[in-house]
Amino acid sequence: MTEFLVRRFVKDYTQTDNIRVRTDYGILSSFVGIFCNVLLFAAKFLIGFVMGSIAVMADAFNNLSDAASSIISYIGVRMAGKPADKDHPFGHGRIEYIAALIVAFLVIEVGFSFFRSGIDKIRNPEDISFDLIPFLILLLSIGVKLWMAAFNKKLGKRIDSKVMLATAADSMGDVITTSATVLSILICAFAGVNIDAFAGIAVSLVVMWSGVSIAKDTLAPLIGEPVDPQLYQDITACVESYDGVLGTHDLIVHNYGPGRSMASIHAEVPRDVDIETSHEVIDRIEREVSKKLGIFLVIHMDPAEVNNQEIIYLKDRLHVLLSDLDSKLSFHDFRMVNGKDSANLIFDLVVPFDYEKKDIDNLKNRIAEDMEKQTKYPGKKYHCVMTIDRNFIGE
Repeated sequence: MTEFLVRRFVKDYTQTDNIRVRTDYGILSSFVGIFCNVLLFAAKFLIGFVMGSIAVMADAFNNLSDAASSIISYIGVRMAGKPADKDHPFGHGRIEYIAALIVAFLVIEVGFSFFRSGIDKIRNPEDISFDLIPFLILLLSIGVKLWMAAFNKKLGKRIDSKVMLATAADSMGDVITTSATVLSILICAFAGVNIDAFAGIAVSLVVMWSGVSIAKDTLAPLIGEPVDPQLYQDITACVESYDGVLGTHDLIVHNYGPGRSMASIHAEVPRDVDIETSHEVIDRIEREVSKKLGIFLVIHMDPAEVNNQEIIYLKDRLHVLLSDLDSKLSFHDFRMVNGKDSANLIFDLVVPFDYEKKDIDNLKNRIAEDMEKQTKYPGKKYHCVMTIDRNFIGE
């Protein structure tokens, strides 16, 4: 069914890097969500009203909020698909995240409302009745929500959409809440114990947690996320595959919405190669990698020594030392400034974010002591000048 809908309503559905195609995927997801959730709301509300069940009606209004969420998502996707203009040179893609954030707060509000209703039901309990046909409709709704979760998860992975993946998680939350409602009805019918109010509270808590999870997932790209490890591997592998590039570091990716990213990276080039030759290589890499990965790439050149045996020896020594201390440590931009009887070793030291100031101070002292104790070049003193840097790559 998923593939049928995609092929029927998404033109050029295989070109997922195309903004227009991504927008069509988002519109399809929104309309499917609106249709399914309105249908479920109508059925559940009628059932809950007839049975007098707060849990069923809470579940029904949760579906209605999901339909409203799909409408907001549709508006957000359409607005996010607008091209860049003079006021928004990076496009409007982040509107999709803002729309998802609004949806998250709606979900939380609905959950809180029915939490209060559940408390009232505990204070003033009411009997509920068991009817086979409405009960079977609830079971059917579980099946529909399972399909919607799989549908949005598949589309979300296909176009790398956090919003769709969050919608899939929300649908799975609905499966849990409806299952809790079904369980409460069964217990009341066959055990004579009315746990409807408690089930309603449980449903509301799951709904609120789902809203908080969606908010967390959509706030992350708005605030700023680390580089995805797979994207990091893709970009660095592409850049380092070119002749004339010795290595890379300091990769930073800025997200301006799904499919709209800008990256900057430092590429080390041999210092003894003519600068215009290296610049031509860097220009070609920017063009070709940007086209291949669908990301706007800017590369900064860093000259690196490849012939000075003293510098090569010191870099190797530092690399071994950092590997022994912590595999997460690294360095870059290593250079040496010679004096009469000493030399300054200048480099950026990359440390994890969980390193505190005292840890960094101890680390710098350990490195300085080790580099001063080298024996290959007796009589020469080395002083380390370190700039602390952080890693922008996600776990």
